[in-house]
Amino acid sequence: MAPMANLKIASWNINSVRARLDIVERLLIEETPEILCLQETKVVDETFPHEMFARHGYDQRILHGQPMHHGVAILSRIPLDAETPARHDWQDNGEARHIGVRLPNGIRLENVYVPAGGDIPDRAQNAKFGQKLDFLGRMTRWSESLREPTLLVGDFNIAPLECDVWSHKQLLDVVSHTPIEVETLGQLQTSHDWIDLGRRFVPAPQRNYTWWSYRAKDWAASDRGRRLDHMWASPAVAEKAVAHRVLESCRSWLRPSDHVPLITEFEV
Repeated sequence: MAPMANLKIASWNINSVRARLDIVERLLIEETPEILCLQETKVVDETFPHEMFARHGYDQRILHGQPMHHGVAILSRIPLDAETPARHDWQDNGEARHIGVRLPNGIRLENVYVPAGGDIPDRAQNAKFGQKLDFLGRMTRWSESLREPTLLVGDFNIAPLECDVWSHKQLLDVVSHTPIEVETLGQLQTSHDWIDLGRRFVPAPQRNYTWWSYRAKDWAASDRGRRLDHMWASPAVAEKAVAHRVLESCRSWLRPSDHVPLITEFEV
């Protein structure tokens, strides 16, 4: 019998792949994931920085971009079933916020960038907040009918647990941690019995932030973080997960994203 091998999958909201190409390359060199999922690439497919990824063996590049905003990408060193990648329009307005493929072992990999939702947590006063909730509602209806074993990764823009933010009390009325967002995300999780790998490997209430605002002069000293980025797995896929890490040190790299990468290893 052939020995089992580990498959390393990384996910990162990079906040412009071209502006931060150097630190993406550093991640590829230091961590060598087989697959990297990026959110907020902010580039059209035609001008995506293919050369750097090709140089490191990421010959499979599945893209869904648009100019200046949003955008998602899956970069892989292993073959993908990329003939018919999924591009769901859960925003219902054409924004590039999702890309999905099938891995060689039959598992679906879905990469999503959920809208931030603006500043006011009231859909009557803030259309963006309503769009965010509706986006999650469409995802939930998709998830309810999902039959394939799936890994769902990306920037969900919601910190669901009290311990997922630096101050539950102070952020209750702040978009990303409001009760209605948490409830809506919970409905999505229940719809497929998704396993939150972040909290499987780093159980609550342990600190496990993935995002720190650019507004802080010293992000590490203030440490006002939120866990906005997630990796969820179908129960059968979660059984194959053997390790999960949040690379907090990347927040101190040169010209960093405000998010840091997540990496999960699977025994396949």
